[in-house]
Formats: sequence, C-alpha cells, structure tokens
Amino acid sequence: MAANIYDTANQLEQELQQTDEFLALQKAFADMKKDDFAFATFKKFQDKQLELQQKQMNGEEFSDEDVQSMQGMSEQLSKFDTINNLMDQERKMSALMDELNRIISKPIADIYKPMQ
Repeated sequence: MAANIYDTANQLEQELQQTDEFLALQKAFADMKKDDFAFATFKKFQDKQLELQQKQMNGEEFSDEDVQSMQGMSEQLSKFDTINNLMDQERKMSALMDELNRIISKPIADIYKPMQ
C-alpha cells in the first residue's frame, strides 16, 4: 500500500510552523511591519525586485539605472535594524528549507549515484 505523501506534506507544513526558525521569521516580519518607513522601503525594494525578475524572464538586460537603483535600495534597507533582523531570520529559515529539501530529495539523488 502506497503512503499518502500529501498527508505527510500537510503534517510537515503544520510542524514547520512550530519551528524556532519559522516563529522567529514571523516575529521579525511583524516587527518590521510596525515601522511604517522600514515597511514602505521594504515594499519598494520587493516591487523593484519583481520588476527586474520580469525583465529577466522577458530576456531583457538590466540597465545601469536598474543596478544603481537596486544598490541604493539595498543600502537604504541595511540602515534598518528591523530589516537586518528579518534578513537574518530569512537566512536561517532558508537553511532549514535547504536541509529539508536535501532530506526529501535523497531518494531521487540516490537513484543517480554512481555505482560503487
């Protein structure tokens, strides 16, 4: 009988929301949102990122103005402790997600391992 992998995935979703990494990320985001100026700056940065991703997907090159704009926004973001904390928590959450992905993907990776 095959396991219902979706039940397992849903259970993982619930457990992920209880990890220290997730809770710290959630708190860091809420703290950043309390600072109206930091949040507005963060939103502008996200909008610019999306704009550049669209350009990239359309095969367009970034202009010097695009690069300078992103650098300027990055410098602005780094001035906010709440945003720096959010970025730190995002890195920790990303590390956890990478580890989970490695574990979940292991059976597939094992298929392609060279024979010894």
